[in-house]
Amino acid sequence: MKKTNVVKIGNKVIGGGNPIMVQSMLKLPPTDHKAIIDEINELEMLGCDIIRGTIPNMEAAKVIPKIVKNTNIPFVADIHFDYKVAIEAIKNGVHKVRINPGNIGGKERVREVVKCLKDYDIPVRIGVNSGSLEKDLLEKYGHPTPEALVESAYRSISYFNEFGYDNIVLSIKSSDVVTTIDANRLFREKYSYPLHLGVTEAGAELGGIVRSSIGLGSLLKDGIGDTIRVSLTGDSRDEVIVGREILISLGLLDEGVRVVSCPTCGRCKTDTLSIVKEIKEKTRHIKEPITVAVMGCAVNGPGEAKEADMGVACGDGNAVFFEKGEKVKSIKSEEIASFILERIEERISK
Repeated sequence: MKKTNVVKIGNKVIGGGNPIMVQSMLKLPPTDHKAIIDEINELEMLGCDIIRGTIPNMEAAKVIPKIVKNTNIPFVADIHFDYKVAIEAIKNGVHKVRINPGNIGGKERVREVVKCLKDYDIPVRIGVNSGSLEKDLLEKYGHPTPEALVESAYRSISYFNEFGYDNIVLSIKSSDVVTTIDANRLFREKYSYPLHLGVTEAGAELGGIVRSSIGLGSLLKDGIGDTIRVSLTGDSRDEVIVGREILISLGLLDEGVRVVSCPTCGRCKTDTLSIVKEIKEKTRHIKEPITVAVMGCAVNGPGEAKEADMGVACGDGNAVFFEKGEKVKSIKSEEIASFILERIEERISK
Protein backbone atom coordinates (compact mmCIF):
# COMPACT_ATOMS: atom_id res chain seq x y z
CA MET A 1 0.00 0.00 0.00
CA LYS A 2 1.22 3.51 -0.86
CA LYS A 3 2.80 5.33 2.08
CA THR A 4 1.02 8.29 3.62
CA ASN A 5 2.40 11.83 3.78
CA VAL A 6 4.95 12.58 6.49
CA VAL A 7 3.74 15.01 9.17
CA LYS A 8 5.83 16.38 12.04
CA ILE A 9 4.01 16.90 15.35
CA GLY A 10 6.33 18.47 17.90
CA ASN A 11 9.11 15.97 18.50
CA LYS A 12 7.24 13.13 16.77
CA VAL A 13 6.92 12.21 13.09
CA ILE A 14 3.97 10.27 11.71
CA GLY A 15 3.11 8.88 8.29
CA GLY A 16 5.49 7.67 5.62
CA GLY A 17 5.95 4.31 7.30
CA ASN A 18 7.01 5.75 10.66
CA PRO A 19 5.96 3.87 13.83
CA ILE A 20 2.29 4.13 14.72
CA MET A 21 1.71 6.48 17.65
CA VAL A 22 -0.64 5.94 20.59
CA GLN A 23 -2.71 8.94 21.59
CA SER A 24 -5.05 9.71 24.45
CA MET A 25 -7.15 12.67 25.57
CA LEU A 26 -7.09 14.51 28.86
CA LYS A 27 -10.18 14.13 31.03
CA LEU A 28 -9.37 17.03 33.39
CA PRO A 29 -10.46 20.69 33.03
CA PRO A 30 -7.91 22.54 30.88
CA THR A 31 -7.30 25.28 33.44
CA ASP A 32 -6.11 22.81 36.10
CA HIS A 33 -2.65 22.89 34.60
CA LYS A 34 -0.77 21.31 37.52
CA ALA A 35 -3.01 18.22 37.51
CA ILE A 36 -2.86 18.11 33.71
CA ILE A 37 0.94 18.17 33.72
CA ASP A 38 1.00 15.27 36.19
CA GLU A 39 -1.51 13.33 34.07
CA ILE A 40 0.44 13.86 30.84
CA ASN A 41 3.72 12.78 32.43
CA GLU A 42 2.09 9.64 33.84
CA LEU A 43 0.55 8.81 30.47
CA GLU A 44 3.94 9.28 28.81
CA MET A 45 5.44 6.80 31.26
CA LEU A 46 2.78 4.28 30.24
CA GLY A 47 3.64 4.75 26.56
CA CYS A 48 1.45 7.60 25.34
CA ASP A 49 3.12 9.31 22.36
CA ILE A 50 0.78 12.26 21.74
CA ILE A 51 -1.82 13.87 24.02
CA ARG A 52 -4.90 15.91 23.13
CA GLY A 53 -6.75 18.31 25.39
CA THR A 54 -9.85 20.40 24.93
CA ILE A 55 -9.27 24.16 24.69
CA PRO A 56 -12.78 25.64 24.83
CA ASN A 57 -11.95 29.30 25.45
CA MET A 58 -9.26 31.96 25.73
CA GLU A 59 -8.71 31.26 29.42
CA ALA A 60 -7.77 27.68 28.62
CA ALA A 61 -5.53 28.78 25.74
CA LYS A 62 -3.49 30.90 28.16
CA VAL A 63 -2.52 27.77 30.12
CA ILE A 64 -0.93 26.08 27.10
CA PRO A 65 2.62 27.50 27.59
CA LYS A 66 2.78 26.05 31.12
CA ILE A 67 1.65 22.64 29.89
CA VAL A 68 4.07 22.53 26.95
CA LYS A 69 7.01 23.73 29.08
CA ASN A 70 6.57 20.99 31.69
CA THR A 71 5.82 17.98 29.48
CA ASN A 72 7.72 16.07 26.81
CA ILE A 73 5.15 14.67 24.39
CA PRO A 74 3.32 16.72 21.73
CA PHE A 75 0.21 18.54 22.92
CA VAL A 76 -2.77 18.79 20.54
CA ALA A 77 -5.42 21.46 21.13
CA ASP A 78 -9.00 20.32 20.48
CA ILE A 79 -10.92 23.34 19.19
CA HIS A 80 -14.59 23.81 18.38
CA PHE A 81 -16.70 26.82 17.33
CA ASP A 82 -14.27 29.70 17.98
CA TYR A 83 -11.54 30.23 15.39
CA LYS A 84 -9.92 32.90 17.59
CA VAL A 85 -9.25 30.26 20.26
CA ALA A 86 -7.54 28.12 17.61
CA ILE A 87 -5.30 31.03 16.64
CA GLU A 88 -4.47 31.78 20.28
CA ALA A 89 -3.66 28.11 20.93
CA ILE A 90 -1.28 28.06 17.95
CA LYS A 91 0.46 31.22 19.10
CA ASN A 92 0.82 29.78 22.61
CA GLY A 93 2.77 26.75 21.48
CA VAL A 94 0.54 23.75 20.75
CA HIS A 95 2.08 21.20 18.42
CA LYS A 96 -1.10 20.53 16.43
CA VAL A 97 -4.72 21.68 16.43
CA ARG A 98 -7.74 19.49 15.88
CA ILE A 99 -10.68 21.30 14.33
CA ASN A 100 -13.80 20.67 12.30
CA PRO A 101 -13.85 23.37 9.59
CA GLY A 102 -17.62 23.16 9.44
CA ASN A 103 -18.14 24.49 12.96
CA ILE A 104 -15.68 27.38 13.20
CA GLY A 105 -17.54 29.83 10.97
CA GLY A 106 -16.88 29.35 7.26
CA LYS A 107 -14.05 29.78 4.79
CA GLU A 108 -12.82 33.20 5.85
CA ARG A 109 -12.25 32.02 9.39
CA VAL A 110 -10.57 28.88 8.09
CA ARG A 111 -8.32 31.21 6.06
CA GLU A 112 -7.29 33.02 9.26
CA VAL A 113 -6.50 29.74 11.00
CA VAL A 114 -4.50 28.52 7.99
CA LYS A 115 -2.42 31.70 7.96
CA CYS A 116 -1.50 31.15 11.61
CA LEU A 117 -0.74 27.44 11.02
CA LYS A 118 1.64 28.44 8.24
CA ASP A 119 3.30 31.14 10.34
CA TYR A 120 4.02 28.67 13.16
CA ASP A 121 4.60 25.67 10.87
CA ILE A 122 2.34 23.21 12.68
CA PRO A 123 -0.16 20.65 11.32
CA VAL A 124 -3.91 20.42 11.67
CA ARG A 125 -6.04 17.37 12.29
CA ILE A 126 -9.38 17.55 10.57
CA GLY A 127 -11.90 15.57 12.58
CA VAL A 128 -14.86 14.11 10.68
CA ASN A 129 -17.43 12.58 13.00
CA SER A 130 -20.72 10.84 12.22
CA GLY A 131 -22.39 12.84 14.98
CA SER A 132 -21.62 16.20 13.38
CA LEU A 133 -22.03 15.49 9.68
CA GLU A 134 -23.21 18.39 7.51
CA LYS A 135 -26.98 18.61 6.99
CA ASP A 136 -26.80 18.50 3.20
CA LEU A 137 -24.77 15.28 3.33
CA LEU A 138 -27.28 13.71 5.71
CA GLU A 139 -30.03 14.64 3.28
CA LYS A 140 -28.04 13.27 0.33
CA TYR A 141 -27.11 9.92 1.89
CA GLY A 142 -29.93 9.47 4.45
CA HIS A 143 -27.58 8.77 7.36
CA PRO A 144 -23.82 8.89 8.12
CA THR A 145 -22.67 6.32 5.55
CA PRO A 146 -18.98 5.71 4.81
CA GLU A 147 -19.44 7.60 1.55
CA ALA A 148 -20.96 10.58 3.37
CA LEU A 149 -18.08 10.69 5.85
CA VAL A 150 -15.45 10.56 3.10
CA GLU A 151 -17.22 13.29 1.13
CA SER A 152 -17.24 15.42 4.28
CA ALA A 153 -13.51 14.77 4.69
CA TYR A 154 -12.82 15.79 1.09
CA ARG A 155 -14.84 18.98 1.58
CA SER A 156 -12.81 19.87 4.67
CA ILE A 157 -9.50 19.15 2.95
CA SER A 158 -10.51 21.40 0.05
CA TYR A 159 -11.01 24.33 2.43
CA PHE A 160 -7.37 24.09 3.50
CA ASN A 161 -6.01 23.25 0.03
CA GLU A 162 -7.75 26.32 -1.37
CA PHE A 163 -5.52 28.46 0.87
CA GLY A 164 -2.35 26.58 -0.08
CA TYR A 165 -2.12 24.44 3.04
CA ASP A 166 -1.51 20.69 2.98
CA ASN A 167 0.02 19.83 6.36
CA ILE A 168 -3.01 17.75 7.29
CA VAL A 169 -3.93 14.69 9.34
CA LEU A 170 -7.44 13.22 9.02
CA SER A 171 -9.67 11.29 11.39
CA ILE A 172 -12.94 9.74 10.27
CA LYS A 173 -14.89 8.30 13.18
CA SER A 174 -18.24 6.74 13.90
CA SER A 175 -19.64 4.99 16.96
CA ASP A 176 -20.49 2.16 14.57
CA VAL A 177 -17.45 -0.08 14.12
CA VAL A 178 -18.22 -1.26 10.58
CA THR A 179 -18.92 2.29 9.37
CA THR A 180 -15.60 3.42 10.84
CA ILE A 181 -13.72 0.60 9.12
CA ASP A 182 -15.40 1.08 5.74
CA ALA A 183 -15.03 4.89 5.78
CA ASN A 184 -11.31 4.75 6.56
CA ARG A 185 -10.71 2.10 3.90
CA LEU A 186 -12.58 4.18 1.33
CA PHE A 187 -10.64 7.32 2.28
CA ARG A 188 -7.30 5.51 2.13
CA GLU A 189 -8.03 4.33 -1.43
CA LYS A 190 -8.31 7.96 -2.56
CA TYR A 191 -5.96 10.03 -0.39
CA SER A 192 -2.49 9.82 1.14
CA TYR A 193 -3.05 12.05 4.17
CA PRO A 194 -2.10 10.35 7.47
CA LEU A 195 -5.04 8.86 9.34
CA HIS A 196 -5.69 9.02 13.05
CA LEU A 197 -7.85 6.01 13.91
CA GLY A 198 -10.55 5.72 16.55
CA VAL A 199 -14.06 4.46 17.17
CA THR A 200 -15.85 7.45 18.67
CA GLU A 201 -18.06 6.98 21.71
CA ALA A 202 -16.92 3.36 21.92
CA GLY A 203 -18.22 3.09 25.48
CA ALA A 204 -16.81 1.92 28.78
CA GLU A 205 -14.72 -0.98 29.97
CA LEU A 206 -15.10 -4.31 28.11
CA GLY A 207 -17.55 -3.14 25.45
CA GLY A 208 -15.47 -0.12 24.54
CA ILE A 209 -12.26 -2.17 24.47
CA VAL A 210 -13.81 -4.80 22.19
CA ARG A 211 -15.26 -2.27 19.74
CA SER A 212 -12.04 -0.29 19.55
CA SER A 213 -9.91 -3.42 19.19
CA ILE A 214 -12.00 -4.72 16.29
CA GLY A 215 -12.19 -1.35 14.54
CA LEU A 216 -8.57 -0.33 14.95
CA GLY A 217 -7.15 -3.83 14.59
CA SER A 218 -8.96 -4.48 11.30
CA LEU A 219 -7.60 -1.28 9.77
CA LEU A 220 -4.08 -1.60 11.16
CA LYS A 221 -3.81 -5.17 9.85
CA ASP A 222 -4.53 -3.75 6.37
CA GLY A 223 -1.77 -1.17 6.77
CA ILE A 224 -4.20 1.69 7.38
CA GLY A 225 -3.58 4.14 10.21
CA ASP A 226 -0.73 6.31 11.47
CA THR A 227 -1.91 7.16 14.99
CA ILE A 228 -4.59 5.57 17.18
CA ARG A 229 -6.74 6.38 20.17
CA VAL A 230 -8.84 3.88 22.09
CA SER A 231 -11.71 6.14 23.17
CA LEU A 232 -13.05 4.90 26.49
CA THR A 233 -15.47 6.31 29.02
CA GLY A 234 -13.09 6.29 31.95
CA ASP A 235 -9.42 6.51 32.79
CA SER A 236 -7.05 7.78 30.08
CA ARG A 237 -4.45 5.32 31.35
CA ASP A 238 -6.62 2.46 30.13
CA GLU A 239 -6.77 4.06 26.67
CA VAL A 240 -2.97 4.00 26.45
CA ILE A 241 -2.60 0.49 27.85
CA VAL A 242 -5.18 -0.97 25.45
CA GLY A 243 -3.80 0.98 22.49
CA ARG A 244 -0.32 -0.41 23.08
CA GLU A 245 -1.69 -3.93 23.50
CA ILE A 246 -3.38 -3.65 20.09
CA LEU A 247 -0.11 -2.60 18.44
CA ILE A 248 1.89 -5.30 20.24
CA SER A 249 -0.66 -7.97 19.27
CA LEU A 250 -0.34 -7.02 15.60
CA GLY A 251 3.45 -6.98 15.70
CA LEU A 252 3.50 -3.21 15.17
CA LEU A 253 5.18 -2.42 18.48
CA ASP A 254 8.06 -4.45 19.88
CA GLU A 255 8.51 -3.15 23.39
CA GLY A 256 7.24 -3.71 26.89
CA VAL A 257 6.57 -6.81 28.97
CA ARG A 258 4.11 -9.17 27.26
CA VAL A 259 2.54 -11.73 29.58
CA VAL A 260 1.30 -14.96 28.02
CA SER A 261 -1.00 -16.94 30.29
CA CYS A 262 -3.32 -19.90 29.93
CA PRO A 263 -7.11 -19.57 30.45
CA THR A 264 -6.85 -22.14 33.31
CA CYS A 265 -9.01 -25.21 33.84
CA GLY A 266 -9.69 -27.82 36.50
CA ARG A 267 -6.06 -28.96 36.41
CA CYS A 268 -4.79 -25.57 37.64
CA LYS A 269 -3.84 -25.46 41.34
CA THR A 270 -2.38 -21.94 41.35
CA ASP A 271 -3.99 -18.47 41.34
CA THR A 272 -2.43 -17.53 38.00
CA LEU A 273 -4.72 -14.52 37.51
CA SER A 274 -3.34 -12.64 40.51
CA ILE A 275 0.21 -13.46 39.39
CA VAL A 276 -0.44 -12.11 35.88
CA LYS A 277 -2.06 -8.94 37.23
CA GLU A 278 0.83 -8.22 39.58
CA ILE A 279 3.47 -8.73 36.90
CA LYS A 280 1.66 -6.53 34.37
CA GLU A 281 0.91 -3.76 36.85
CA LYS A 282 4.49 -3.57 38.08
CA THR A 283 6.15 -3.66 34.65
CA ARG A 284 4.13 -1.09 32.67
CA HIS A 285 7.07 1.34 32.79
CA ILE A 286 9.45 -1.12 31.12
CA LYS A 287 10.15 -0.56 27.43
CA GLU A 288 12.48 -3.51 26.74
CA PRO A 289 10.59 -6.29 24.89
CA ILE A 290 10.25 -9.27 27.23
CA THR A 291 7.79 -12.15 26.95
CA VAL A 292 6.75 -13.86 30.18
CA ALA A 293 4.65 -17.05 30.27
CA VAL A 294 2.52 -17.95 33.28
CA MET A 295 1.05 -21.40 32.66
CA GLY A 296 -1.26 -23.18 35.05
CA CYS A 297 -0.28 -26.83 34.61
CA ALA A 298 2.08 -29.31 32.98
CA VAL A 299 0.04 -29.90 29.79
CA ASN A 300 1.13 -26.89 27.70
CA GLY A 301 3.05 -25.14 30.45
CA PRO A 302 6.59 -26.37 29.87
CA GLY A 303 6.39 -25.86 26.10
CA GLU A 304 4.94 -22.34 26.34
CA ALA A 305 7.31 -21.34 29.13
CA LYS A 306 10.27 -22.50 27.05
CA GLU A 307 9.14 -20.40 24.08
CA ALA A 308 9.02 -17.23 26.20
CA ASP A 309 12.01 -15.25 27.46
CA MET A 310 11.09 -16.52 30.89
CA GLY A 311 8.12 -18.25 32.47
CA VAL A 312 6.66 -20.77 34.83
CA ALA A 313 4.74 -24.02 34.54
CA CYS A 314 2.72 -24.26 37.74
CA GLY A 315 2.04 -27.37 39.77
CA ASP A 316 0.42 -28.00 43.14
CA GLY A 317 2.10 -25.53 45.50
CA ASN A 318 5.12 -25.02 43.31
CA ALA A 319 6.23 -24.14 39.77
CA VAL A 320 9.11 -24.81 37.42
CA PHE A 321 10.82 -21.62 36.23
CA PHE A 322 12.27 -21.53 32.72
CA GLU A 323 14.54 -18.91 31.17
CA LYS A 324 15.67 -18.82 27.53
CA GLY A 325 14.25 -22.30 27.04
CA GLU A 326 16.14 -23.85 29.93
CA LYS A 327 14.78 -25.09 33.26
CA VAL A 328 16.33 -22.96 36.00
CA LYS A 329 14.74 -24.02 39.28
CA SER A 330 11.62 -24.99 41.15
CA ILE A 331 9.95 -22.24 43.21
CA LYS A 332 7.03 -22.04 45.61
CA SER A 333 3.70 -20.80 44.21
CA GLU A 334 3.61 -17.80 46.54
CA GLU A 335 7.04 -16.71 45.25
CA ILE A 336 6.24 -16.78 41.52
CA ALA A 337 5.37 -13.11 40.97
CA SER A 338 8.19 -11.69 43.06
CA PHE A 339 10.73 -14.10 41.54
CA ILE A 340 9.76 -13.20 37.95
CA LEU A 341 9.82 -9.49 38.77
CA GLU A 342 13.32 -9.86 40.20
CA ARG A 343 14.51 -11.66 37.05
CA ILE A 344 12.99 -8.95 34.86
CA GLU A 345 14.78 -6.23 36.84
CA GLU A 346 18.04 -8.17 36.58
CA ARG A 347 17.60 -8.48 32.82
CA ILE A 348 16.92 -4.79 32.15
CA SER A 349 19.73 -3.63 34.45
CA LYS A 350 22.40 -5.51 32.48
